[in-house]
Amino acid sequence: MRDFCELYWRLDSTTKTTEKVLALEAYFCQAAPKDAIWAIYFLTGSRIKRLVKTGLLRQWATEEAGMSQWLFEECYDRVGDLAETISLVLPSKQPAQGKSAPSLQSLIENQLMPLREMEEAELRESVVKLWQQFDQRERFVLGKLMMGGFRVGVSKRLVIRALAKHTGIDAATITHRLMGHWEPTVEFYEELIDPDENETAISKPYPFFLANPLKEEPASLGEVGQWVAEWKWDGIRAQVIRRQGQTFIWSRGEDLVTDQFPEVETAASELPDGTVLDGEILGWDQSNGRPLAFNQLQRRLGRKKLGKKLFTEVPVVLLAFDLIETGGVDVRESSLADRQSQLHQVLSGLTSKAIQEPPKVVEGPSQDWKSLARARESSKAMRAEGLMLKRVNSSYQVGRPVGDWWKWKVDPYTIDAVLIYAQRGHGRRANLYSDYTFAVWKEDGLVPFAKAYSGLTDAEMRKVDKFVRKNTNEKFGPVRSVTPELVFELAFENIQRSTRHKSGVAVRFPRISRWRHDKKPVDADRLETIVSMLDDD
Repeated sequence: MRDFCELYWRLDSTTKTTEKVLALEAYFCQAAPKDAIWAIYFLTGSRIKRLVKTGLLRQWATEEAGMSQWLFEECYDRVGDLAETISLVLPSKQPAQGKSAPSLQSLIENQLMPLREMEEAELRESVVKLWQQFDQRERFVLGKLMMGGFRVGVSKRLVIRALAKHTGIDAATITHRLMGHWEPTVEFYEELIDPDENETAISKPYPFFLANPLKEEPASLGEVGQWVAEWKWDGIRAQVIRRQGQTFIWSRGEDLVTDQFPEVETAASELPDGTVLDGEILGWDQSNGRPLAFNQLQRRLGRKKLGKKLFTEVPVVLLAFDLIETGGVDVRESSLADRQSQLHQVLSGLTSKAIQEPPKVVEGPSQDWKSLARARESSKAMRAEGLMLKRVNSSYQVGRPVGDWWKWKVDPYTIDAVLIYAQRGHGRRANLYSDYTFAVWKEDGLVPFAKAYSGLTDAEMRKVDKFVRKNTNEKFGPVRSVTPELVFELAFENIQRSTRHKSGVAVRFPRISRWRHDKKPVDADRLETIVSMLDDD
């Protein structure tokens, strides 16, 4: 556990990629397999569910620190992170002579996991004993594990890179082995680092091939005939796997979503065994051949049961644009042209429309950069985000390599809005008011419109933080209402009607595009202007 905590702080103390990879590699070189696999589990984004209610942890930490509740809450408000606050207020610990800390695996499986089944009195006693085992920095990491909020500044890609250096196994192979659901066991770790291990799990998806944003003019890519143009859909990227008479549907986030899309599962039963498709799941209007608004698809997500009404109102399709495996053979090294030719043959035998090829961007042989530019400008009418440009002879690669797949998105919607609420951020922003709520005009008042927390530079964020502190009108828990003076341009990808929002509309991926120093609050946009952007067909 102490080695894992030391790794955490080494990763947290640097922004340099090379230093993070070196720290990870050093940890894997000395860690026992039983600990290494749990470290990989957490560092690649998996978490154990919260084991103790945060209200109880706050109460017990206050009591152990011998301080009043209001003082603890003031400390928490200032620090902005509960695990850090608890680690700071608890009495300092003197290292026990001759007593070693538990291993990471022992801590998780023998001390943390059992907490979930305890009654409150036993739970309090166990938590306090855990706090007493560790020093301040170790308690911070312990708190993150206990509350299910473990995060540190390292990506899954960097963990895989360090494992590849440690084991000598190709990073693409390790990426594939870590796809899908797996348990943090010694047996899995041995399979992960086995240079001769064959992939045998029938449900295992492949690592997704991701595109880079195109910032140059598309003509810079060369002859248009060397590229395939596709619509860039706003749905759920997914792989559909048909192996040994079973179907598995995986999202790009590595969630198994088969049960949420039974139409696609049924259609996949017609696929030949040993077939893996890559595509986009969308709510789909068969009458006009275009997607439903994304908020319609959202109605189907996360539900345990799908009623007939939802099936009728939000039918879904998988628009399959690539073939990764056919006849049980991995065809990722084949060219895109060959893969899509085989894909057409596979899909031509399906009777269900729940899996189909996407509509063409430009029909016939008339494709040139000008016609593709015109098609891109019509993306919003297709409820698409722009175009995908894929090199005809490209293989299906891992991650986001540069050069073969590009996303050529249309410009986002933009509006000017007024800052009305602010809240402290998390992590390195815990002491800054960096999470904002913006409003637009409706009649003679301001109505909340969207929340955003990205887009400002660190220097701009500090200036906004200073403004918030000086211009707070009311406090609502962690949220402050501020004098409506600052105007910002917000960008977003889509807009839909919403009964859950006071404004009556909801936007997708809002972010701050710039601070409008040149505008006053009265110059911000009106709600009716935004409503006019809606596509209600």
